[in-house]
Amino acid sequence: MLEVNNFFIMQELEPFIDRADAGTKLATALAQALAHHAGIQDVLVLALPRGGVPVAFPIAQALGAELDLMLVRKLGLPNQPEFAMGAIASGGVQVLQPGVPGLMGVTRAEVDAVIAAEQAELARRERRYRGERPPCRVAGRCVILVDDGIATGSTMLAAVEAARRQRPSRLVVATPAAAQEALDALRGVVDDVVCLVAPPRFRSVGQWYRHFGQTGDEEVQTLLAQAWALTRDAASQPHRKEPT
Repeated sequence: MLEVNNFFIMQELEPFIDRADAGTKLATALAQALAHHAGIQDVLVLALPRGGVPVAFPIAQALGAELDLMLVRKLGLPNQPEFAMGAIASGGVQVLQPGVPGLMGVTRAEVDAVIAAEQAELARRERRYRGERPPCRVAGRCVILVDDGIATGSTMLAAVEAARRQRPSRLVVATPAAAQEALDALRGVVDDVVCLVAPPRFRSVGQWYRHFGQTGDEEVQTLLAQAWALTRDAASQPHRKEPT
């Protein structure tokens, strides 16, 4: 594993089977990275839905950590929604690319319309995924933000800003694959970055997965329910007293 200024890059060469496979491999790399910092115990894994959830699930299980969500939405260009002009996150966080509005002729009114639509979708997902369950505490904890890949970095930067506002003790970004430019944008804004592959020419996140189907709402809800049940069961177990 290559370590440069708290950037841990494994440089995997083969595509991952799927998001769960990527998460299992990423969990191993995270354990190695966290071992560099003594005293880290209270860990919270925050997945960026939807694709980040099946990656984050095996990470939370391997680290014995709570799993929760960091709700973020990409802001796509009005006529080319696959291209990001920024992102929004819970708590009113907005991150716009330099030159927006104005980029490719996009007006302020068009930007505001996209933001309003994505805020509505973010609220819908909050209700569907979380229901009445309150968010996990972030303050004072080692927080790991997980997504299935980072292309432009806009979405993850919005997640970082939203998490920072809640005062974690340490903030880590973990992803199976990322563009070098996106990783560079994270330097100085998080404590650690753990990435399995960061090629010099990054075409898309999907190129690093053999199976990269869309993650549905039902899969997100199922994995969250399993994770929360495991956390609840672990909390209900009596603590064993160490023999003297």
